Amino acid sequence: MQKTYTNPVYPYVSSADLHAKKAVHHPVVIVGAGPGGLALAIDFASQGIRTVILDDNNTVSVGSRAICFAKRTLEIMNRLGCAKRMIDKGVTWDHGKVFFKEERVYDFNLLNEADHQIPAFINLQQYYFEEYLVDKVAEYEELDLRWNSKVIAIDSRKDSTEIRVAVPDGEYTLTCDYLVCADGSNSGVRSMLGLESKGQVFQDRFLISDVVMKANFPTERWFWFDPPFHPNQSALLHKQPDNVWRIDLQLGWDADPEHEQQEHIIRPRIQAMLGPEVEFEIEWASVYTFQCRKMDHFIHNKVLFVGDAAHQVSPFGARGANGCIQSVENLVWKVASVLKGQAPQALIETYNTERQQGAKENILNSTRATDFITPKNHISRVFRDQTLRLAKNFAFARTLVNSGRLSTPCQYKDSPLSTVEQDTFDSPLCAGSVPKDAPIAVYDQQDWLLNQLGTQFVVLVSLDIIGPEETSEIMQLSNIQNLNILVTGPGILPDVIKSKVTRIDCTKGALVARYDLKHKTTYLFRPDQIISGRWRECLSQTIEKAMRRALGFELDTDVSDRQTKTCEVLT
Repeated sequence: MQKTYTNPVYPYVSSADLHAKKAVHHPVVIVGAGPGGLALAIDFASQGIRTVILDDNNTVSVGSRAICFAKRTLEIMNRLGCAKRMIDKGVTWDHGKVFFKEERVYDFNLLNEADHQIPAFINLQQYYFEEYLVDKVAEYEELDLRWNSKVIAIDSRKDSTEIRVAVPDGEYTLTCDYLVCADGSNSGVRSMLGLESKGQVFQDRFLISDVVMKANFPTERWFWFDPPFHPNQSALLHKQPDNVWRIDLQLGWDADPEHEQQEHIIRPRIQAMLGPEVEFEIEWASVYTFQCRKMDHFIHNKVLFVGDAAHQVSPFGARGANGCIQSVENLVWKVASVLKGQAPQALIETYNTERQQGAKENILNSTRATDFITPKNHISRVFRDQTLRLAKNFAFARTLVNSGRLSTPCQYKDSPLSTVEQDTFDSPLCAGSVPKDAPIAVYDQQDWLLNQLGTQFVVLVSLDIIGPEETSEIMQLSNIQNLNILVTGPGILPDVIKSKVTRIDCTKGALVARYDLKHKTTYLFRPDQIISGRWRECLSQTIEKAMRRALGFELDTDVSDRQTKTCEVLT
């Protein structure tokens, strides 16, 4: 098989921990150097937390695996300083087509709105993504990435965790405040703890293949139901960098995986899809079965599960890797806040609360897509086919077509960390929502709103005029620790507060429209950029209370625990 990518081989470096007389303690140890583990490490480093990453391999993923990265994932990667390489290398797309038999049913556009910094989706092989993250990890002194390091035993306790690590030149023991497991769907740590990931295995098999070819297909997502080249099944075509194309072909439950992975079996299937005149080489192939499953709880004592180790979905909809990166951003700021003494331990429990919601949404969408793509009885098949026929001419039917509801960010509308009040906003960006980017100017320099958010709390205040009352509130806001203040609107900043805020200007009207900004409109953003609350007035006491709630102090019922905190968040 042709290869367009050569996997790097990272050297094993013996750690000083191997020769320590007793177990060495670290604040955070991450198991798994895939996308989730590496992103976790970079995010921890961006917030000043020293971290050890253990991986039992010495390279990035073999085969392209996850290829479709959504806008929200790229926004998170942009905050971590990793998005530019991804976007520069990746294939940007926002259009798609759905076919039924010989006919095109309809087109769709995932980002039909101007003035966005990040594209709707890019396609990029997972091995590039991981390589870029490994390079970024190397920039941080706080991070210690250890290859060929396998966790072989674990002792999980309520106050800390102890693990035994096997390396090429021996074994050693580590302890940590938090062990974060991003070691995949067959998580060894999960198995050693006797924990389960429960769910459903769908009775169907799919061939996934990367082929190298120079073709005139547009940079779009094409999905076929019952195409003439693969009757009674489905097919998917996506472009990747390096003239590599992803092809998915439904095979049916009776297909023999070993037989179907052979090149002389794969080639005629793909040739029938592409046409006899198209020349191609097979780069990588695998046969997989849809699975949707998750753990009942993502936290076990001080062991935290992320990504496929915690939850697994079928690939249509690109919800696996994208959901994982959302979990990373949800978790890191909470652990960092607790380690710094800025929040109670109860805050970390909300990682499970919020990301269980995200996992359930992803599994629901993935299950519905699988049921639509692979109907299991005659009635389901009739419903699907008639829906596809109607979709060609009627918009309402297109909402029922499901070739994989593409990944969208989870909204934590019922989060215990959010402050929800009655409001008169026209904008859908309510408490628990992911923010929407918009072009801005910061001291006459062009920028984007999301570049001003992340790693700590941010309050955005819109002021048409700035009189004594507004000045007083801004001054009181400036006394709240770990809070950045953004001020927008035509109001002129008095000298007394100029040094305490960042002035941002709305350059194209998008910021005002997307956030429905009026005089005194205020938004509070968490360190993971999620909106904590919004108000039609700017009151420092309200923000202070909402910030305490977002930090989990309202969840912490043990008063004595609060009194022993080493650091007060708010003044």
